[in-house]
Amino acid sequence: MQTTKLGNTEIAISRIGLGAMPLSLANRPSEEQAISVIHRALQLGVTLIDTADSYCKDENDKHHNEILIAKALSTYRGNTDDIIVATKGGLMRPSGDWTVNGNPDHLRKTINESYEALGGTHPIPLWQWHAPDDRYPIRQSLKPVKEAVDQKLIRFVGLSNVSVDEIKQAQTMFPIVSIQNQYNPWCRNPERDGVLQYCEDQKLTFLPWSPLGGSRRVKLIGNFKELAKVARERDASPHCLVLAWLMAKSPCIVPIPGATRIQSLEDSLAAEKINLSASEISAIEKDFPG
Repeated sequence: MQTTKLGNTEIAISRIGLGAMPLSLANRPSEEQAISVIHRALQLGVTLIDTADSYCKDENDKHHNEILIAKALSTYRGNTDDIIVATKGGLMRPSGDWTVNGNPDHLRKTINESYEALGGTHPIPLWQWHAPDDRYPIRQSLKPVKEAVDQKLIRFVGLSNVSVDEIKQAQTMFPIVSIQNQYNPWCRNPERDGVLQYCEDQKLTFLPWSPLGGSRRVKLIGNFKELAKVARERDASPHCLVLAWLMAKSPCIVPIPGATRIQSLEDSLAAEKINLSASEISAIEKDFPG
């Protein structure tokens, strides 16, 4: 697996990560199957696993995904020293729906819970603020994050669902290494709102969430004419080509596709071997004008 740097650090991460969220939702696979997917990702060179405290069925199931990843790492027979678990906090699922919570007390509590869920022995490799909360100033919400960094509960900090201005505000408190906003052929906002360019300028890793457009759109990817044509010419799946397209858009982009089956995982990871030409990118974008 090719690697790149995590933000402006010297930490190497895989060019494609694993989005672990599908392994803990309501229709999640068995624990055995979920762990086998994580283990296979590690075998294939994945060193970045994206998770969150709220990747679960509901609030009673909180931290399920983090606990699952910790178990997978502890039972893996290979070396896991270089694995970057990128968790998040700041969203809640009181009844299964997503709710933003930027209350500093909540963030302080959930950071400590994530630390324990991930093993409680080493700093959280990468903690990401899941989303700003309009009820609280950014500096107020992020105060406990600064405390956790100082206490060595968190090693690196990232942000999610943020604007350039919000990134700049957070950077006055501590270094930021990654940004996670939605980006896929259907949602190309980061190209227009300046976030992707800012990440390039600041050498921040950009982790596009929902890189394949979500479960409903994943089923439709094969219906796009130009994408399907390039996929046939490349002897690759349309899903794989979408991930290759994302990586071609910027060197700072590290897709984090989800997978509940080893076959779909391997299909996604095959994208790192595909370098699309300018003409192929233009052809694909005819299907997705943005």
